[in-house]
Amino acid sequence: MKLVSYSAAGRASFGLVQGDGIVDVGRRLGERYPTLRAAVAQALPQLRDLEGSAADIALADATLLPPITDPDKIICVGLNYRKHAAEAGLKVPEQPSLFLRLANTMVPHGGGMVCPRISTAFDFEGELALVIGKPGRHIAAADAMQHVLGYTCFNDGSVRDIQLKHSVTAGKNFVATGGIGPWIVTRDEVPDVGDLTLTTRLNGQEVQHGRLDDLIFDVPALIAYVSAFTPLVAGDVISTGTPEGVGFARKPPLFMKPGDAIEVEISRIGVLKNEIVAER
Repeated sequence: MKLVSYSAAGRASFGLVQGDGIVDVGRRLGERYPTLRAAVAQALPQLRDLEGSAADIALADATLLPPITDPDKIICVGLNYRKHAAEAGLKVPEQPSLFLRLANTMVPHGGGMVCPRISTAFDFEGELALVIGKPGRHIAAADAMQHVLGYTCFNDGSVRDIQLKHSVTAGKNFVATGGIGPWIVTRDEVPDVGDLTLTTRLNGQEVQHGRLDDLIFDVPALIAYVSAFTPLVAGDVISTGTPEGVGFARKPPLFMKPGDAIEVEISRIGVLKNEIVAER
């Protein structure tokens, strides 16, 4: 299944992507489940029962929202590809390096990623993000995949001149500097995450390309690590890190600027497209 949150005709809803259309699951399930996160947490079987239903709206007539509009947590992993660690001149970490992003830092597919006015080093980081479907704490790696709802594309837009001189938290949390979407592809459609490939394009030119089997800490390991210190709940997002090719590691450096177009494509998942816009 492809799960999507969207707005159309002045109304926000969520649904299933069927070809070029959307099944309006929000309308069919009623007000009891106001968001996709609520439906995943409480009504996933009913949601699955609607797979194959006739579409209610054309995908082209909808404005996509972040797939999970109200996440409890967005947890990101730094330095999680071997080749990315090498290009940064850093040792392979012994434990995952984590940081948090606020929900208001993320824009959906088609939305404008905002280049902060104080920055001249707005960098791209194409990533695979997983979305939790089943809550849990102290989850064993062997059981972790049972807790995954599915996967989406993620652009961990990074304000490097703040991140590298001040703090990761500041550099990763400027409003509307990241992208997520266009939808969540459920776990059953992605039998082996390691077989996925990720490509980032800036103005149509490939700037990143990697395979998910280059991850230092794979999806089960990340879920086990994170759930050891905090409960995971439905709708939580864990972004798994970026491959080699980021802008700050290039010679000369390559950064995003207003007017640029950035894409993150992951095989079996889709393409996340955003325009870079100036901060007003």
